Amino acid sequence: MQEFKDRVAVITGAASGIGLSLAERCINEGMKVVLADIEESVLISIEREMTSQGARVLAIPTDVSQPGDVEALARYTIDNWGAVHLLFNNAGVITIGSAWESTINDWKWVIGVNLWGVIHGIHTFVPIMLEQDTDCHIINTASIAGLVSPSPGTAIYHVTKHAVVALSEALYHGLLQSSSKIQVSVLCPGFVKTQLMEAGRNRAEELHNESSDGLGKPAAQADQVVAQSLARAISNGILPRQVADAVFDSIRENKFYILVNIGPWQHALRTRVEDILQERNPTIPRLDL
Repeated sequence: MQEFKDRVAVITGAASGIGLSLAERCINEGMKVVLADIEESVLISIEREMTSQGARVLAIPTDVSQPGDVEALARYTIDNWGAVHLLFNNAGVITIGSAWESTINDWKWVIGVNLWGVIHGIHTFVPIMLEQDTDCHIINTASIAGLVSPSPGTAIYHVTKHAVVALSEALYHGLLQSSSKIQVSVLCPGFVKTQLMEAGRNRAEELHNESSDGLGKPAAQADQVVAQSLARAISNGILPRQVADAVFDSIRENKFYILVNIGPWQHALRTRVEDILQERNPTIPRLDL
């Protein structure tokens, strides 16, 4: 896709971070934008501010883990603007903990948003795009965490991001074989300065754990160390607008893998591939920070 003016973009996780920067870039490209996020008050405030500045923006509170919400998002988009051309399945959350210590609620919450959110977006919007028979592009937000061997303490997050990469690859191949006009990309950034570590503020009440920290479960000392280290790395990450710029460059170039700020992860990425090819046991990722 080369031209964006007057096209329609739908963005989940649009109230902050990468999603908000994508929305701002879409507006700068002359697009109509539908903002979707579970954080309703912030979302509505952003809609008002952008609209007051002349942007064509609509907002709809959306829990991407719920198929009915995503279906309502699609209906809202079509009812108001008649089409969708860019779909950013971007909403994401994280918990800290090992695979065995994380609670079932932790698993349900992170998989519900990070993986089922993308599944619901694809299941709902791809048929609409196919029927339109116009140039469209789907961008699924994964992470460099979806390409490297998982780090201790971030088991669930890595599981979902690896799954999003695989899902995006399957979607790409399927749409290519069907000769559709829909292109696909998977966004795999390194550290980005976002509110990811504060995602627990939007966690559904029924998925909270008893006596938990903001990330979702009782914080063991080892988990606190992981959380603090990750928070520091994120705070030193690149700005979300840099990711948005890279995304639009990649859409224009029709690139599938969108790798942004992965310099510190080069060794970890290379090592994982070598582990597999040489049939050796997984190596804990080493970051060149």
